[in-house]
Amino acid sequence: MGLVYANIKLSNPVIPDSIPVETNCLVDSGSTYLCITQHIANQLGLKELQQKEAQLADGSSKLLPYVGPIKIEFENRICFVGALVIGNECLLGAIPMEDMDLVIHPKLFTLSVNPESPNIASGKVK
Repeated sequence: MGLVYANIKLSNPVIPDSIPVETNCLVDSGSTYLCITQHIANQLGLKELQQKEAQLADGSSKLLPYVGPIKIEFENRICFVGALVIGNECLLGAIPMEDMDLVIHPKLFTLSVNPESPNIASGKVK
């Protein structure tokens, strides 16, 4: 299976006049969080709220800056999340994907809204 990428728009909802950042990010359902670069955090004017421990792909753990809030937009969906600051590319993890009710199509290497709820995000609250 290859890598799946998607174009998303990130903005800082606390600063209404801030300019959104559009980025092509790696989609990874095996990752928990949204991960952004330090450059994107700076562009959005995000401050570190705390640190979170994250387990990396090599099995090691690292304390990383946790920033937010961030508004994510993908197609007709939005969500508000925090993000870990790490690496040189954006990564969209399971929490924002679940919040926006998105599905990965591995055969097509694409991310899309859930076809079972195309007009509005759906989720369980029980």
